[in-house]
Amino acid sequence: MDEANDSTKVSYGEAVAELQAILDELEHDNIDVDRLAERVARAASLIEACRARIESARVEVDRIVLGVDDEAGSEPSG
Repeated sequence: MDEANDSTKVSYGEAVAELQAILDELEHDNIDVDRLAERVARAASLIEACRARIESARVEVDRIVLGVDDEAGSEPSG
């Protein structure tokens, strides 16, 4: 399975944990150039997936807050 395309199938927390593992691997191991390129590509894919999830969550939170504001504004005070 192509790891780069698989990044959308992991949870945000799993993606962050995998990114940390990749960072640790890059910082502490002597890895060959081929492996380095693979890990950097995987990290880039995971970062892109995380950014998309964050943006999606932001949009959803904004939608919810606007709904709450609309409901609060339409309730009669009494």
